[in-house]
Amino acid sequence: MSWIIWVGAAISVIGLIGLLLSIVKVNKARRAGLSDEDLREAVQKVIPLNLGSLFLSVLGLMTVIVGISFA
Repeated sequence: MSWIIWVGAAISVIGLIGLLLSIVKVNKARRAGLSDEDLREAVQKVIPLNLGSLFLSVLGLMTVIVGISFA
C-alpha cells in the first residue's frame, strides 16, 4: 500500500507547482504597472488556478495520510 503514499505525494507536488505558477502570474501582473482595474482583472483570472491547485494539494495530502494509515 505504499504506492498510495507516492501517488498522494505526486498529486501534492502538482498542486504545489500550480500554486507557484499562480504566484508568478500575479507577481508578473503587479510588476507590469497595470491600473487598479486591470490588476484586479488579472488577479481574478488567476483565482481558478489558485483554488484548483490548493484543492489538488489538499487532496494529495489526504491521500498520503490515508496511505500512511493503511501501511
